[in-house]
Amino acid sequence: MTLTHRNALGRFAGLAGAALLMAAGVSDAALAQAYPSRPIEMIVTWGPGGGADVTGRNLARLLESELKVTMPVENVAGATGVTGLMKLLNGQPEGYQVAIVTADTYGLLAGPGQRWTMNDVIPVAVLIQQRSGYFVKADSPYKTWADVEKAAKANPLKVGLTGLGSPEDVATATIAKRKNIKLAPVPYAKPGERYAALVGGHVDLLYEQAGDVKSFIESNQMRPILFLANARTAPFEKIETSKDVGINLVADQFRTLTIKAGTPPDRVKLLADKIAKVTATAEYKKFLADQWADPDSVLVGDKAVAYIKGEVDGLAKLMKN
Repeated sequence: MTLTHRNALGRFAGLAGAALLMAAGVSDAALAQAYPSRPIEMIVTWGPGGGADVTGRNLARLLESELKVTMPVENVAGATGVTGLMKLLNGQPEGYQVAIVTADTYGLLAGPGQRWTMNDVIPVAVLIQQRSGYFVKADSPYKTWADVEKAAKANPLKVGLTGLGSPEDVATATIAKRKNIKLAPVPYAKPGERYAALVGGHVDLLYEQAGDVKSFIESNQMRPILFLANARTAPFEKIETSKDVGINLVADQFRTLTIKAGTPPDRVKLLADKIAKVTATAEYKKFLADQWADPDSVLVGDKAVAYIKGEVDGLAKLMKN
């Protein structure tokens, strides 16, 4: 068969295929709407049991009914969330892998030496925003932040946190510098390990969000001692804020639904639209309330991107001071 004959047959096959699709009533628009046609893997970039895991599993359950496909969740912890993020970035930009990426990981971009940039990802939505703070064991001798400062002037206090170079590491170092106290960061990749470290007395303080350790607070195993916020809010009106003690540092936690850059725009929009829909439900609003989160946490599309970039820029400025 000559090359000319092969080209002719190829053209004929293409025309025949198009004719069959038209005969079946399948348009280009319908083909574009076929996404998703198989399960979408959700990568949680932290271990089981923490806030990222709870947020991811809750969102996956709500999205499954909207997208009409399953969203199996896989926890891929390590390197302040970067291990899981790299799994996303090493995959194909088809929209069949998404990741829960937190402020801890995005905050790493405020420093040098990262293997990725904002150009490698698309933050589809900010799903939750929570106040961060320090927690102690329920029977800790530290009753107020003044007690912590007094003890940390004499000897280093160990602080359990997610990872070195993370926003909470930077915040802890900033507080230590401003107050001339000694705070030694101890990183734990898995949430359960962080919580156990405080309850077991292996660290003196835990940097966390109240909603993530709600069961420990309600079971009287740990209690908040300082929130990095400008104002007190329910149900912690009696707990001091960083503004109260003269630190004037706000460091909120946020968690996002992120996909790989290069994913087709129509698929990005579909995910964004579905997230906007499910997060507007009474069920999701109850989830935010149960997590003691900001009721206006959710940001979608360009608002999410702008918020994250602003947080990273703010952290970079903090690191320089």
